[in-house]
Amino acid sequence: MKGSLVRIGDVTFSVDLVVMDLKELDVVPVCVISAMEARRLMLEGCEAYLAHVIDVEKVNPTLEEIPVVRDFPEVFPDDLPGLQPHRKVDFTIETLSGVAPISIAPYRMASVELVTVKNNYPLSRIDDVLDQLKGATTFSKIDLRSEYWQLRIAGKNIPKTTFHTRYGHYEFLVMPFGLTNAPAAFMALMNSIFHEYLDQFVIIFIDDILVYSRSMEEHEQHLRIVLQILKEKELYAKLSKYEFWINQVVFLGHVIFGDGVMLDPSKVKAIMECRVPKNATEVRSFLGLVGYYRRFVEDFSIIAGPLTKLLRKGVVFQWSEQFQRSFDELKKD
Repeated sequence: MKGSLVRIGDVTFSVDLVVMDLKELDVVPVCVISAMEARRLMLEGCEAYLAHVIDVEKVNPTLEEIPVVRDFPEVFPDDLPGLQPHRKVDFTIETLSGVAPISIAPYRMASVELVTVKNNYPLSRIDDVLDQLKGATTFSKIDLRSEYWQLRIAGKNIPKTTFHTRYGHYEFLVMPFGLTNAPAAFMALMNSIFHEYLDQFVIIFIDDILVYSRSMEEHEQHLRIVLQILKEKELYAKLSKYEFWINQVVFLGHVIFGDGVMLDPSKVKAIMECRVPKNATEVRSFLGLVGYYRRFVEDFSIIAGPLTKLLRKGVVFQWSEQFQRSFDELKKD
């Protein structure tokens, strides 16, 4: 249950609670005492606290209630304010030389039919990102609004986006979703904008900006710097998700907090609910899912070894006991 509100005294804060099924546990991992025993302990001088737990509707703070963020209302409009300005680098569509424009009915194209030159811009390695966050205790995650539409297409490349419908002839002026190099182009833009602060207190992953700090005082400075840059560069974010000034954050499939990193419970649930693969494609999908968390599984390569053999060219898919053991072991770990 994400964003559950917990009130202690006069202080209310948001935490993520994980519901656990205790039926399979031999021993309940809490100390349960009777009311009489509790009374006796209090009479002997033991301190006691009364927790009154109620289910309340979560209400996100308004812009004006969030420290620092309230000073930058221009960054959080309800919608993009029209066509965005040309930036330091506009989006370009590089195509193979000598190829004719594609003019066909829309359908999923095979790789040999693609004529766009792929931009192999490097994405951040998960292990590197997690290492950078060690020691951070305060986080803010900023999600940009319709991020790709905030990057203009270079003028000479606009005709390459042409498409015809029965309503007329259209061209994109901004980078549309679904283009081959869209994620790489946007990552390059964001990294260039925040270059000075990368690996210090800012991590960029496509349209997500994670601000992390070791203290509340540091975080005020860091968050103000990031929002000021967004304001100056006319980049706009969403306020619909309240993820400012939090002590733990879900980022890239991990729950990150001051004491370390753990798996996102929703991802763990997805792994546990995986059914036995029926073909090599499903094996590849399963290994891709559990492989994302290989740093948490000791001897991952050894355990996954039998399943990877099913992906080899020419191997006939035939499920057996050794594959089942490998599958079950990966889900258990």
